[in-house]
Amino acid sequence: MSLAFVSAGAMAEVKADFEKSGLSVKDIAGSPAVSSIEVPAAVPAPAKAAVAKDAKDGIEGAPKEWTIMVFINGKNNLEQFGMLNFNQMKNVAANDKVNIVVEMGRIKGYDTSNGDWTGCRRFLVQKDTDLGSASAALQVIDRCDMGDYNHAVEFGQWAMSKFPAKHYMYVLWNHGAGWVKSRDGDGLFKGISYDDETNHHINTPQLGQLMGALGHVDVYGSDACLMQMAEVVWQIKDRTDYIVGSEETEGGDGWTYDAWLNKFLKSGDLSAASLATTLVDTYVEHYSSKATLSYVDTAALPKFVTLLNDFASAIMKENNRTAVKDALRKTQKYTYSDNKDLYHFALNIAAASSNKAVKDSAAALMGHMKGTLIPDNKVTSDYSDSYGLAVYIPEYSFKSNYNDIAFAKDSKWPAFIQWVLAKE
Repeated sequence: MSLAFVSAGAMAEVKADFEKSGLSVKDIAGSPAVSSIEVPAAVPAPAKAAVAKDAKDGIEGAPKEWTIMVFINGKNNLEQFGMLNFNQMKNVAANDKVNIVVEMGRIKGYDTSNGDWTGCRRFLVQKDTDLGSASAALQVIDRCDMGDYNHAVEFGQWAMSKFPAKHYMYVLWNHGAGWVKSRDGDGLFKGISYDDETNHHINTPQLGQLMGALGHVDVYGSDACLMQMAEVVWQIKDRTDYIVGSEETEGGDGWTYDAWLNKFLKSGDLSAASLATTLVDTYVEHYSSKATLSYVDTAALPKFVTLLNDFASAIMKENNRTAVKDALRKTQKYTYSDNKDLYHFALNIAAASSNKAVKDSAAALMGHMKGTLIPDNKVTSDYSDSYGLAVYIPEYSFKSNYNDIAFAKDSKWPAFIQWVLAKE
């Protein structure tokens, strides 16, 4: 598809990025369209986890506009920040528009406030909710594994059943680590929601199964580090409209829940896009440095992979590894250095190449990413080369278990990575 189909605003911004890098965008035409990547069938829903004992009825009533579900895994060294964020939610003015439903998990050894209880409790968050009182919880679960995606599924299904709404948001709150895990040399997948009591976590394929079991939510968010990667968003693209996350690590206190929820509720626009935009904007306002947050429109992901394949193919056809490796060294990277900003990489490749097909494919990819795939991206000044979506581009070795995730199966990216790493 030619760049004539890219929005004028996005094309103007891409042109400005090219010109900042000393490039010309005169006479740029998009690469010929290729067939869309086949979307894999939805994963089967996992078996439900055991329902907690002593379940109490929730507060009944007409469906609200939103039910926001937050799975706060405080069963690790982030427990104190989970308590902070829960209390921020309590500060949101009582309203008839939004249910805030939380599962909070705790273990011994970290925060001792609010009764110092352990296990998991589920709450409908209200101004007078007493986090330390078991009687304030709708469910008390003495033994829980917050690193088991089946348990995360059961929480979401319970919340959606108990508090039906016109729109849903599901948030996983905890440590995050992108797509791939190498712990103790065992080659496990990285992921999200690490439970220090069970030593389990939710890996990328399991995140896809979690979201598949929920059916559909309007917005999914990772209040966790390093999760806004092409590999992660592709895994859950068919189960949500918008995906919010950070390319870089997050501060311990993560999102500022009272700030974004109050601003969202006062905006008068209760759409999913408004929620995602408000969250992105208020997050970066809270931090003075090292902050990145964006949201992805999943409807734009199939074309994104088509354009990414064009881009990778053009680079491999030009066959200039030296230029590619130089571009990689200049590209914005994150705490895990194999995670790199994809847009910035494309910009650097275009600057390094004299090949028209490479420049055209880079421009087409960038034009689609800015504004269409990524409607909103906010960063602090020290991350000005972060444009909203990271991707796995190792400079030294390829992790073979990358081939097990959906993005690797549905794109040419593994072949491109291995081409980059091949010896001259």
